[in-house]
Amino acid sequence: MKGRRRRRGEYCKFALLLVLYTLMLMLIPSVLDGGRDEDEGHCPDMQRSLGVWSLEAAAAGEREQGVEAQPAVEWGAGTSLRSPGDVRTHEKQHIYVHATWRTGSSFLGELFNQHPDVFYLYEPMWHVWQALYPGDAESLQGALRDMLRSLFRCDFSVLGLYMPPGGPAARASDLANVTTATLFRWRTNKVICSPPLCPDAPRARSEVGLVEDSVCERSCPPVPLRALEAECRKYPVVVIKDVRLLDLGVLVPLLRDPGLNLKVVQLFRDPRAVHNSRLKSRQGLLRESIQVLRARQRGGGFHRMLLGHVMGPRPGSQSRAMPSAPRPDLFLNRALEVICEAWLRDLLFTSGAPAWLQRRYLQLRYEDLVWHPESQLRRLLQFSGLRALDELEAFALNMTRGSAYGADRPFHLSARDAREAVHAWRERLSQEQVRQVEVACAPAMRLLAYPLSGEEGNAGEPPLEMQAKGVMNQLYP
Repeated sequence: MKGRRRRRGEYCKFALLLVLYTLMLMLIPSVLDGGRDEDEGHCPDMQRSLGVWSLEAAAAGEREQGVEAQPAVEWGAGTSLRSPGDVRTHEKQHIYVHATWRTGSSFLGELFNQHPDVFYLYEPMWHVWQALYPGDAESLQGALRDMLRSLFRCDFSVLGLYMPPGGPAARASDLANVTTATLFRWRTNKVICSPPLCPDAPRARSEVGLVEDSVCERSCPPVPLRALEAECRKYPVVVIKDVRLLDLGVLVPLLRDPGLNLKVVQLFRDPRAVHNSRLKSRQGLLRESIQVLRARQRGGGFHRMLLGHVMGPRPGSQSRAMPSAPRPDLFLNRALEVICEAWLRDLLFTSGAPAWLQRRYLQLRYEDLVWHPESQLRRLLQFSGLRALDELEAFALNMTRGSAYGADRPFHLSARDAREAVHAWRERLSQEQVRQVEVACAPAMRLLAYPLSGEEGNAGEPPLEMQAKGVMNQLYP
C-alpha cells in the first residue's frame, strides 16, 4: 500500500514538473518578442514608413514563393529590365496599378482596359472615399486593402458596403438589385460596354478602341453585379487601377498570399508636371486633397477649418476673424508634399525588399511611357503575362501623338501630345511654384532620376528625352 502511494506521489511530482517545463517553453518566445517590441518602439515612424517587416518574414516569403532569381531580360538596345519571373503560367494573374492623381494613370489603365484578356476596374476605391468622407487617407488604407482582396476574387458584394445611403443599392440585402450603373466610370469599361453583357454594343470586346461613354450609356442597359462577377471569373488577368492607396507596404499581406498571385505596377511622374496638372483640375481634386491632408493633421477642427476657408461660413453663423484665407492651391501644394513623402517611402521600401517581392513589382515613369509607348507596352505586357498585340501597340502610339494637351477636359481620356504633356509645366508654373515643388519632392525626384532646376545639362534639348534610354538602367537594374 505504502509503495503504491509512493509511486503515485512520484508520478504527481513528475506531472507537475512537466507542466512547469511546458509553461516555461511557452513563455520564452513571449519574453523575447516583448524585448523586441520594446526595442522597436524607439523609431515607430521609420518602421511605419518602410512598411514594417523583418528579415525573418522576408526569408519566410522567399521559401513560400519557392522561386529563384531570374536573369535580366533584354528589351531594346542598352535597356536592361528586371525579370518578372515566370509569367507564362495558367494561374490567374492579378495586377494592381499603384498611382496617384494626375500621373497619367488613366492612360496606363486604359492600356489594360483595351486588352481582350483583361478584366479591368477603374478606381473602385472611389466608393470608399465618398462613403467615409471626411476620413483621412491613412485611416482608410486598411479598408482599401480589404476591398482589393474581395474584388480580385471577383466578389463585388463589398461594394454594397459603400453605396450612398438611402439608395436602392444600399437597401439591397445582396447584389440582386445592385447594377453596373453604381460603379465609378462604368460607361468606359470594355467588359460592361461589350457583348455578352451588352449585346447591342457597336464594338466587340476584342476590338481595340476607346469606349464613348455616351454611346455605352445609350446602348448598354445596366446589368446586375452578379453578372459582372461571372464575367470577371472568365478572364485570366484582373487589373485594378486606383490612386487612393498611399502606402505600398499595406499591400504586403496580399502580395504574400499565394492564392492571390498579385503583382504591382507603380506609376510615377515628374512632380512638377503633376502639380501643373493638379492646378488645372483644382476644384475636382479639392475633396481628395483634404482627405490626404487629414492624414498629416487629424482632427475635426482641422477639417472644419479647411471647409470654412473653402466654403465660407454657414449662413447665420458668426465667423471669427481669420488670417488671410488659403486658396485651393494651398491645399494642393500641401497634399503634394504628402504624396511625395509617400513616394519616397515606397521607393525606400522596394529598394530593400526581398527578391520575391521585387519580382512582383514594376516601376514605370509616365515620361518613358509616352516617349516610347511601344517598348514600354511590351515590357508591361511581359510583366503581366499578357500576349502582345499589334493593335494595342498602334493604340498606345496614337494616344501619345495627339494634336493637343486636352486641357479643356482634364478628366477625359483622349489622344494627347506627349511633348506637351511632359514639358507643359515649364511654361505654366512660375519659378516660385517650381521651387516649392522641388523643395518638397527633391528626395523622391533624385531617386527617380528627375533632374532639378539647373541640373538638366544642355538646355537646348529636352532632358527627359535625352535620358529616356539611359535612365531605365538606373530605375530597372
